[in-house]
Amino acid sequence: MTSLAKSIKSHRENARARRAFNKAVENAGTPASRDDLIMAWQRSAERV
Repeated sequence: MTSLAKSIKSHRENARARRAFNKAVENAGTPASRDDLIMAWQRSAERV
């Protein structure tokens, strides 16, 4: 796979993950669960 194709694939995967995260935050039942989702997302970003 060329570097351009890898870049496009990575961009699409990141966009898909952001959309899923935003949907999960919007559908969170309580502010506490929303905060937990945000904290988990931030922790996962730190590992990358």
